[in-house]
Amino acid sequence: MRFNNLRISFWIMLKADQLLDALLERAHEVTDTETVAVGAALGRVLAVSQTSTIRVPPLDNSAMDGYAVRVADVAAVGVRLPVSQRIPAGTVGDPLQPGSAARIFTGAPVPPGADAVLMQEYCRAEGDDVVINALPHPGENIRRAGEDIESGAQVLAAGIRIGAAEMGLAASVGLARLPVYRRLKVACFFTGDELVTPGDPLAAGQIYNSNRYTLTGLVNGLGCELIDLGIVPDTLEATETALAGAASVADVVITSGGVSVGEADYVKAALEKVGRIEMWKVAMKPGKPLVYGRVNAVDFIGLPGNPVSAFVTFCLFVRPFLLKRMGARDVRYRAFPLKADFTWSKPGDRREFLRARMQENGCVAVYPNQSSGVLTSCTWADGFVDIEIGQTVRPGDWVRFIPLSELLT
Repeated sequence: MRFNNLRISFWIMLKADQLLDALLERAHEVTDTETVAVGAALGRVLAVSQTSTIRVPPLDNSAMDGYAVRVADVAAVGVRLPVSQRIPAGTVGDPLQPGSAARIFTGAPVPPGADAVLMQEYCRAEGDDVVINALPHPGENIRRAGEDIESGAQVLAAGIRIGAAEMGLAASVGLARLPVYRRLKVACFFTGDELVTPGDPLAAGQIYNSNRYTLTGLVNGLGCELIDLGIVPDTLEATETALAGAASVADVVITSGGVSVGEADYVKAALEKVGRIEMWKVAMKPGKPLVYGRVNAVDFIGLPGNPVSAFVTFCLFVRPFLLKRMGARDVRYRAFPLKADFTWSKPGDRREFLRARMQENGCVAVYPNQSSGVLTSCTWADGFVDIEIGQTVRPGDWVRFIPLSELLT
């Protein structure tokens, strides 16, 4: 939010929840769709709900290898029944005659007339007969037709991200192709004359560009179409050119670095020249200098340059924003209460997201160095502890824990 008069312009620093809400309000879903093979649908967002034209399973079938029987024929343990047929999976047997049993295998249709399947461990084959050593119960070890899916039932809802289970579910009802939203095009570039590509030698004062690999990995992990524009020189002109070029080919532009208030922080200034800023700065740690704006109709998100700040802010804000732009419906992360295995005695004036890891005792510990430059904390962690403004923590206190599994897929 911004307030203007003729000579001054300042920005209100948003709370983390306010920023996320505002970003999601501005995230307009792509509308173009395409149809892809089920095997190529992993990570895509389903555009149209899908229903089944069949029942799953299509017939009553056996949940076990064993013998199909009539319960009425097994009045006592030790009953001997002739085995009238053998029914492997994929074969439909004949109706079961009274006073007989059918050898049956897992997944095979239960023959008409049978009302139970006894596990083979409870039976003993003797020549052409079987001796039943347990009393069956009606319906035992029978999977009923349609108990998983009925014909006409919705199996996949529009707006879900298709994972391995969804691919399998689609295949189970015979769907060979799925309508999905087109891939979101995300352009990334990185600012800083100190940045060097891994493999090149480091001069004094230079560092390797880790953010390029962290952020492009995160974008690729969401299934977006990545446009990696590499490192941009630290000049206003070069940043303007890169920003305008990125906006000409992408739906969303993401950068890291150059969004603070230093003399060499050109990204924010370039955005003000070629587009507009709508939000700047968030009351959180790490990650305060985050920028959102637009270049024409293209979204722009400028992340901080510190490696941990870039990682955390992407997970908490950029990921749900991109998911909604991709057409996904369920985009917000969940937090869970856990007991602390640490002390936090420094109440802050910004909300803090501490790199943390669950312990074998069920409690959560935090990495000892929470500096925004310590990227090892992100590889050590399996989540964030969410510390509210002014909050202190003692061992045994309940805290909010956000698993990385909520933030990286």
